[in-house]
Amino acid sequence: MPTVTRGNRRRDTPPPRTGSSETEVLRGFLDYLRTSIAAKVDGAAEPRARTAAVPSGTNLLGLLNHLTFVERSLFLGADVTDWQATFHAAPTDSVADVVARYRQTVQRANEVLDGCTDLAAPVPAPRTGRRTPSVRWALTHMIEETGRHAGHADILRELIDGATGR
Repeated sequence: MPTVTRGNRRRDTPPPRTGSSETEVLRGFLDYLRTSIAAKVDGAAEPRARTAAVPSGTNLLGLLNHLTFVERSLFLGADVTDWQATFHAAPTDSVADVVARYRQTVQRANEVLDGCTDLAAPVPAPRTGRRTPSVRWALTHMIEETGRHAGHADILRELIDGATGR
């Protein structure tokens, strides 16, 4: 079990103080969670970042890889045929590779969202053969999905090297 020291304890970043519109609040919280989980994975030691720390097989790198695919599916129209496979990063991917790919995907998703002015409108990404959710639903789902996995990542990172905080 890792020892927690002052060096691996980060101060918690408080939730965002966003604007007053629904869009600003939703996007502010989503970006807050995205930043939190990327920071939680960034710098984690190999191979522990990809090693399952719980019986389900969940691992730190797999969580961020999965969220990359969720972002791509929801906001960029990517087709994912095997969701379970998204929980595992390729053996050749480093921690830095997965973090960079996630951040790049988030940037592309934000570019799509920047053009969305009506939360009730469908997400503009093409979705072949699937019902397209509203922007409001997609943002809310991404907040829930990212928040859930950020919580898992908090525990996994602490098990790896004792690092805590958002």
